[in-house]
Amino acid sequence: MEDTRSVASLMDSTSSKIQQLQKAFAELESQRAVTLNLKWKELEEHFHGLERSLKRRFHELEDQEKEYETKTRKAQELLEKKKAAVEAKEKAALERLQKKRDAAMFTINSALDKYNNAPVSKPSVGERWPQNAVEDSSNVFAADSITDDNPDGIVQDVQISPVMGNYEVKAYPQLLKLCGDMDSTGLHKFVSDNRKNLASLKEEIPMAFRAAANPASLVLDSLEGFYPMEAPTADGKKDANLLGMRRTCIMLMECLSILLSGLDRNSLAVVLSQNVKHRAKTIAEGWNPLLESLDMDACNGNSLEAHAFLQLLATFAIVADFKEDELLKLIPMVSRRRQAAELCRSLGLAEKMPGVIEVLVNSGKQIDAVNLAFAFELTEQFSPVSLLKSYLTEARRSSPQGRPGNASPAVQDEFNERELIGLKTVIKCIEEHSLEEQYPVEPLHKRILQLEKAKADKKRATEPMKPQPKRPRGAQPRVTDNNNNINNNKTGYGRVIPERYPQYVYDNRPFLSGPIMAAQPPPPPPPQTYTFNPAPAHGNFYANCYQYQAPPPPPYFH
Repeated sequence: MEDTRSVASLMDSTSSKIQQLQKAFAELESQRAVTLNLKWKELEEHFHGLERSLKRRFHELEDQEKEYETKTRKAQELLEKKKAAVEAKEKAALERLQKKRDAAMFTINSALDKYNNAPVSKPSVGERWPQNAVEDSSNVFAADSITDDNPDGIVQDVQISPVMGNYEVKAYPQLLKLCGDMDSTGLHKFVSDNRKNLASLKEEIPMAFRAAANPASLVLDSLEGFYPMEAPTADGKKDANLLGMRRTCIMLMECLSILLSGLDRNSLAVVLSQNVKHRAKTIAEGWNPLLESLDMDACNGNSLEAHAFLQLLATFAIVADFKEDELLKLIPMVSRRRQAAELCRSLGLAEKMPGVIEVLVNSGKQIDAVNLAFAFELTEQFSPVSLLKSYLTEARRSSPQGRPGNASPAVQDEFNERELIGLKTVIKCIEEHSLEEQYPVEPLHKRILQLEKAKADKKRATEPMKPQPKRPRGAQPRVTDNNNNINNNKTGYGRVIPERYPQYVYDNRPFLSGPIMAAQPPPPPPPQTYTFNPAPAHGNFYANCYQYQAPPPPPYFH
């Protein structure tokens, strides 16, 4: 800055220097001691030209300096923002890691305490799980052997462990009897009859399982009929009863998993005995060949058959008996189901999720890929915004806007409907994962309104026109006081217009009551109706039945 100021001061003093030179030149010329070939005007123009070029160059250097300072300031601000974002991500990651560490330490300490302080005696075959001897520190499912106060193991106070919450079976006490009787058929029917209250059922079934002598065997019994013997490859989507039964089977296995998650190691070994695991493995081996006929595109990520198979392996801990590659092929078939992420964790496939997400992206299931990327914290490897934009691009690829030529109206409707569904799906995904700042939804809403308006206009244009009522041709005379005449004179013969004809449109013209028409003479009165009452004697009548007065006969002249 000091150099700039000094240069500016020197340039300002140029004019004074030129004046001094002019005086010296004039003095020299007055003496005429030496003959000079140069004229003063030429020297003055030369020096002024040098001054202008110096100033122009100086201003250019000042502009370049300001531009450089602006770019430097913007770069520093950008670096500070990125630094703050990185620090925020590091802090959030450390908090998540600390929470997971605390949860893991709590689980380990609880398991050690239960293992050291709460030994469990294995019940014999046919005995029920005792419920009367529950220790506060140990899991309520683990208790002492059957006591004299409760010799049959009947449920007296069904509760769950602190991990599962303090809750009793109150809403549906029938569940206790069904589970106590090991009635899988009745349990299926009860769930089907109360499917409207599925959320409360899913909360109480895990506790009701504790009334069963062998809850794992009860769930395995409920799987009978998942594939009908007469038609094992039947399509469950076309059979409502089979579809409901399969959903109930999946829910019962999930409820058993909830119960098993609250058990300690000894109690878990008792429930999932080797016989139970062998039976579950047999069922899974029978289902596995039937899954080969499933088509991933046809399943659309919502296959109940694949979900039930994977849930069977996860619930009964028999994943190691099957190949991992075969299980990975089934994950895209259940990617749309809400239990997909938790199911993958239960199967031990968390480390393989990048490959699964890659398969989903390549098969056009970007929405499922985004959901799994958030569930397994892989959003840096798979950008959600890029995946959603790619999904919309594929939805619009077959749109009439992006392809040449004229498509038929039916094809255009199909393309517009596909794009409309894609837009709504993307907006829902953005709202679920709070991506509004990264991907604004206002343009998507505008496009939805545009498509819906075009759809409504086309539907309105193709609707058949409603038939209009026919009007009688020609002017129809009208009797205004016809009813009054008939009431006053029972024998009146006025012309009656049927009610099916609409009122004559010119009877109520609004301009007849305006100021212009008020000055006109009133219209003539309506034609008067005539009635007659024929006399009992003969009289004089016209051909139209109107009576007339005949002139008196001429006098008779004698």
